Amino acid sequence: MKSSSAATVPRAAADGGPRRRIRRQLPSSPWLFAAPGLLIVGIFILYPFVSTLINSFTDKRTLIPGEYVGLDNFRELLHDDMFWIGLRNSALYVVGVVPALVLLPLLLAMLVQKHIPGITFFRSAFYTPVVASIVVVGLIWVWMLDERGLVNALLEAVGVGSVGFLSDQWLLLLSAMTVTVWKGLGYYMIIYLAALANVPRELHEAASVDGAGSVRRFFTVTVPAVRSTMVLVAALSSVAAFKVFSEVYLMAGPNGGPAGEDTTLVMLVQRVGTGLTGRVGYASAISVVVFVVTVALMLLVLRADRKEDA
Repeated sequence: MKSSSAATVPRAAADGGPRRRIRRQLPSSPWLFAAPGLLIVGIFILYPFVSTLINSFTDKRTLIPGEYVGLDNFRELLHDDMFWIGLRNSALYVVGVVPALVLLPLLLAMLVQKHIPGITFFRSAFYTPVVASIVVVGLIWVWMLDERGLVNALLEAVGVGSVGFLSDQWLLLLSAMTVTVWKGLGYYMIIYLAALANVPRELHEAASVDGAGSVRRFFTVTVPAVRSTMVLVAALSSVAAFKVFSEVYLMAGPNGGPAGEDTTLVMLVQRVGTGLTGRVGYASAISVVVFVVTVALMLLVLRADRKEDA
């Protein structure tokens, strides 16, 4: 009996038993797990991207397939005043929003990371705008900044008078920037909190022993320790700011404010490319420009970070 069982084991191993068959199936297993995610990415990201790129070289409309026109759409962009207005407003949005979203959430994170009674409530309160719908947030700010809204009522009460936050071209754009910063503070605060948790306390204690105050410790200890996180926040916020739509659309209306002067590039895509007579090809060309600029913004931020490292 012992000799027969001993002979059975090597025979199973020689025949390539279950272990060998399982080992042969392992290389394909990761693709099976990744297949649902890859399918979603292909349908909702890759296919729309390729379709938009192809349509940008055609004169396609909503109900008309269109024909190949080469670079005509991009040449028309150079002579379209609304395109340059949208590019200007989107660029101004980046300049106005990104520095605030890089610095203010860091200061807020340093404030709420302290372990004091009731700090959990303030953390939740600061994060509440992040989970709120942008439509709800936009309507609240529209009601507050309206000519008969709360802010103007307070200004009239102190004798300043009514201010046209939603009727003046530049004040409207500034108001939309304020909404974007207010809604994004909590989101980037959480990112900074995770980065600050990894800063050794010994560095702050050593700087305090050397006589460094809170401001000096901020620039010599905190900022260098979270600089990579600041680069990440700058990249994310710059891309989001350049592609802004909801805040300006809700506060300026579908026409983009007075005479359309507050129109952004994404609003122009929506205005040109929708409807029964929408110029899908021309809107796709604007979308390609938005994509190229956002990629360029990220590359500039990463290049500036590499120069700092060097």
